[in-house]
Amino acid sequence: MKILGIDPGIGRCGFGLIETSTGTTSKALDYGIVTTTVDAPLPSRLKELYDSLNEVFDQTKPEIVAVEKLFFSKNITTGIAVAEARGIVLLIAEQKGLTTYEYSPNEIKKALTSYGSASKSQMQEMVRLHLNLDQKPKPDDAADALAAAITCSFLYRSGPNNSYKFSNTRH
Repeated sequence: MKILGIDPGIGRCGFGLIETSTGTTSKALDYGIVTTTVDAPLPSRLKELYDSLNEVFDQTKPEIVAVEKLFFSKNITTGIAVAEARGIVLLIAEQKGLTTYEYSPNEIKKALTSYGSASKSQMQEMVRLHLNLDQKPKPDDAADALAAAITCSFLYRSGPNNSYKFSNTRH
């Protein structure tokens, strides 16, 4: 099964595609980030993100999408932009008829490290180990996207109903 993890963001949106099958470890097929033009107006940036992510979906052909839930920090403006980027991800997945699962940052950390407050470095190392990579995946956004995909693979293996489903689209 091919799972596309997404770490949504308006300036940098991480993606990570893994392949997994029941009873085996996962392997990374592709990962990276898509970026938007920093000084462009928001509608232009959203279109850029939509076009770029649509291309990622078309090239990677995932069967399931795992998206990191929105986490609001002190900067509400940043949170709103991330929410808008997340909406783009959910729209594309829905347009392509894919089931989408969502996980909070703490759920992802707990799934990979058994500790909901793991550091960024600890998370990257666990992603590296789980996917048998030579080095920690970079940049952080791509590592976070891979972590979301790995979390989905863990929970999906124990039964799709044990995963946190965002939407159940056409099959």
